[in-house]
Amino acid sequence: MERIGTFGASRYTVGQLQLFCDTNHEQIAAAIAECAVVRLRKGARLEDAHRPRLYIVLSGCLSVEGDQRGLSDSAAGQIYPGESVGEQSVLDEAANLSAIGAVDDTELLAIEPELVWRLIDSSNGVARNLLRLLSFRIRAVNATLRRREKLGEFYRQLSMNDALTGLYNRAWLNDVLPGLVASAHAGNTPLSLVMIDIDHFKRFNDTHGHQAGDDALRLAARTVSAALRPSDFAVRYGGEELMVLLPNTPEHVALIVAERLCQRMRGAVVFDTPDIPMPQLTASFGVASLAAEQDERALVKCADAALYRAKEAGRNRVSL
Repeated sequence: MERIGTFGASRYTVGQLQLFCDTNHEQIAAAIAECAVVRLRKGARLEDAHRPRLYIVLSGCLSVEGDQRGLSDSAAGQIYPGESVGEQSVLDEAANLSAIGAVDDTELLAIEPELVWRLIDSSNGVARNLLRLLSFRIRAVNATLRRREKLGEFYRQLSMNDALTGLYNRAWLNDVLPGLVASAHAGNTPLSLVMIDIDHFKRFNDTHGHQAGDDALRLAARTVSAALRPSDFAVRYGGEELMVLLPNTPEHVALIVAERLCQRMRGAVVFDTPDIPMPQLTASFGVASLAAEQDERALVKCADAALYRAKEAGRNRVSL
């Protein structure tokens, strides 16, 4: 950063500076006449970045990177001629301007903290402009935080869905199932779980290829989802295993749901040419309902055991 003169000896005028609009320009010009004008070359960063100081861009452009786009800097990320940076560093004496750099060759007016305070004390216009500026930046930062929060929620939801089938994934299950179990116990309401395993899926993959296997998994997921109530949840548990959570559903109703799913799975046709081997899907279903003092791990274990019994009994069926 190179000192090239003073404001009083420069070509710039007070009327070009936003912080001093609607003030006594002659009075302000006299006060800042001896303030340094410095040049920051393109790509360079502010020197003495940890020293509180107000900078006003006279020409060129500054950029603010990363999380430094807060109250001490520009919430918009770039600072153009007439705009200032570093106000907050002066107010709280805790400068951190290291993320500020020059987009182009830039000339800056540097005003020391003591003079900034004198200008605030002597001019209602400066104080008003400073408050207006900080208010704008607070709103801008809040808007940015809201956008980040929404984006974070979007990605969180995205991370809870299986990319292949669109169903909820194991991470979602681990997050939600304990709460469903706790709510069922607290409200003394039923909760049932159906474990689903596509029959002979390895043979299907070996015969028709992994692309067809992926198509079969997507078809199975659509078939299961289409047969559920709005209050139910479908999960890809892993590999060719799916799971259905049935809140407020006793065991006998869960059996009816599982039988309906089993029947619909039989009718799910992967290929529309009957001469291809294994043109249809079947699946085995294990049903379990939450028992007193049972936790989510025990419930899943019971459903898995029921699924094993269905497979041992010949597959393509439902078992408790």
